[in-house]
Amino acid sequence: MVLFAFLLAALFMATLDNQIVSTALPTIVGEFGQLERFGWVGSAYLLASSAVMPLYGKLGDLFGRKYVMMTAILIFTIGSLVCGLAVSMNTLIAARVLQGLGSGGIMVSIFSVNADLFEPRVRARYQSYSSLVLMASGAVGPTLGGTLSEAFGWRSIFLVNLPIGMVVLAGLALFLPYRKPLRRPKVDYAGALLLASAVTSVVFWADSGQIFGSLLAPQSLAVIGFGALAAFVWVKVEARVAEPIVPLGLFSNPTIPLLLIVSLASGAVGIGSVNYVALYLQTTTGLSPTGAGLLFIATTGGIAIGSLSSGRLIARSGRYKIFAIISGAGSCIAFAVFSQLPVGAPLAFIAFLMLMHGISVGIGQQVPVIGVQNAANPRDVGAATGTVTLTRMGGASIAISIYGAVLGSSMGHGAADIPGVGNIEELTPSALAALSPEAHAFVAETYAHAFGPVFVSMSIIIGCGMLAAFCLRNVQLPRGHGGQAEPAMAE
Repeated sequence: MVLFAFLLAALFMATLDNQIVSTALPTIVGEFGQLERFGWVGSAYLLASSAVMPLYGKLGDLFGRKYVMMTAILIFTIGSLVCGLAVSMNTLIAARVLQGLGSGGIMVSIFSVNADLFEPRVRARYQSYSSLVLMASGAVGPTLGGTLSEAFGWRSIFLVNLPIGMVVLAGLALFLPYRKPLRRPKVDYAGALLLASAVTSVVFWADSGQIFGSLLAPQSLAVIGFGALAAFVWVKVEARVAEPIVPLGLFSNPTIPLLLIVSLASGAVGIGSVNYVALYLQTTTGLSPTGAGLLFIATTGGIAIGSLSSGRLIARSGRYKIFAIISGAGSCIAFAVFSQLPVGAPLAFIAFLMLMHGISVGIGQQVPVIGVQNAANPRDVGAATGTVTLTRMGGASIAISIYGAVLGSSMGHGAADIPGVGNIEELTPSALAALSPEAHAFVAETYAHAFGPVFVSMSIIIGCGMLAAFCLRNVQLPRGHGGQAEPAMAE
């Protein structure tokens, strides 16, 4: 249980960083400008996380979880320091990539260690306890991000990770045993590089509309063509190597591809929507960064309620399909309603929609991991966990780029006519609060109009995940570990 507490602390650090930046982003954009790169502060982090998740999962299977996880935490902590020292939007995005390279290993390693510790049904209950940490980081993150950025500057939101990272490293060094697998390590470096190239190309293509002017521009098509080629060669490589990064046999079970689609959609809306909802709140309701962060307590509290409830019910019944369906339906309805909200909608009703979305996310967030780990061969649990986590974070990264493109195309250039506003993209929350009531109303109306299509795209994406959930077989999780993971040698 002491070990599990330190695992939760590592999870808190990784998820706090994803949440804490959301309410500070308008301030960062106000200092550096370049609203068109707003999404990349989040998507660069998620892209890097996604690209390395399968590699971390496989390294844990081959070399043991302890030092792989500690290396990931060290990289993340160094990345947080570099973020705090960034001097431009470009350097901040580059530093977020470094952070992401560590975050991907943290998330995969935690879920893989949980799979080693707990049988499938009990695992559902302990993963629901992890939702308390998600609730804490989610509730504290946006509020802390807004408060720190107002009181000490936005750089402090990254530097807060440093003491947490050092404490977690010390705790894992003391309490996480090193279990060395008996299998001979053979790292599939070519497969890892090809998979990272394919994932990176897809995410970059999703954002290429703003860079090259169109998703169908020759440069954009070249990017997606390169990604398709990398994916094709990756499949050929994985079919021949002894220890593939992602065993192709995982996809022979029809349950796993469906769960990966559910995971992709849930990441796109559960994670990818956070920064945009925060921007929506600050630009259309007039909330300060701190106020917007406090409103996120509704979402994160809902996540905890939904996850704790579904975790106990899954542990009791062994069924998980129904929870994936309910999760998708709730979020789909919430964002469909969001897309129709007028300027000046009551904050209580907005909080209700955020609570509804949070409960929906919580109900289904552990389903893909539990389902894939149950369907995979025990010796490939790390690789399977890395794959499902990749789809969740990759879905968030791709979605952030899509939302950014939709928002950018919807903004137009009408802000130049707003009295007292030079460039609407450079408005910080404090500058927005200083505007006259008329100018503030124009800004709110401009952003509200632009966010309508963004929320519609969120609703469509999660709807696709709900359809995949309907196609799942209604399997029942076994009691006990069943097929135990292969023997490991403790040192």
